[in-house]
Amino acid sequence: MQFQHAAGIWRDFPQLVPGALYLDGITSTAEVRVGRFYATAAERLTGATESELPEIQAWRRAFAQLGLKPTQYRCASESLLRRFRKEGSLPALHPLVDLCNAVSLAFAVPVAVLDVAQITGPLEVRYATGTETYLTFAGEVEHPAAGEVIFADRAGQAHARRWTNRQSGLSAVRDSTTSALIVAEALHDQAPGDIPGLLKTLAAELEATWSVTPQTAILTAASPVFTFAGLAQGGDVQ
Repeated sequence: MQFQHAAGIWRDFPQLVPGALYLDGITSTAEVRVGRFYATAAERLTGATESELPEIQAWRRAFAQLGLKPTQYRCASESLLRRFRKEGSLPALHPLVDLCNAVSLAFAVPVAVLDVAQITGPLEVRYATGTETYLTFAGEVEHPAAGEVIFADRAGQAHARRWTNRQSGLSAVRDSTTSALIVAEALHDQAPGDIPGLLKTLAAELEATWSVTPQTAILTAASPVFTFAGLAQGGDVQ
């Protein structure tokens, strides 16, 4: 299977630094360590709000460029940091999601986690055509407007809306998930150093928790495709 960003995304956001990670062998009974990531996030939020962090400011500029109101639609890491600042923790959902959310907090970078078994063929971050379908967590079907940035697969399913704002209920990680694609994306000036650091940190935690060796890659406009050994929906190797 393959994951990539469309040429139009690289053209309009040349500062983008995406990191991708694939792992197989996930279980829902593992215990993950999130304390140190929470501590890092708390330290960064001391005397400041999430909107003041350079990572978040960069995503706010990107959303504004896309015609989205930054205070109405927030990137996933800003939403997590906002909740963490108010409540002091995040709810436990699934060990893989909990770990990725904690790493997202510490790095202030959106981290998407998708169940590979629910993705049909290659997955691409691109502008919507207006014909794609998006399944909400409540089970409702939406149709992203043409021009919206989405994670789209070969079947026209949108696995994320408004780029890093909200994932789909279709490919959400659940107890039955065994393999996942994880995507971290950043636009701030320090992203070329921060994203490799995030991937290294996350990979080490995944290896320690599930005794697996994740496949990772940093993507660029010159080398935009991440090819990994996932089974697409329907059982065919892409």
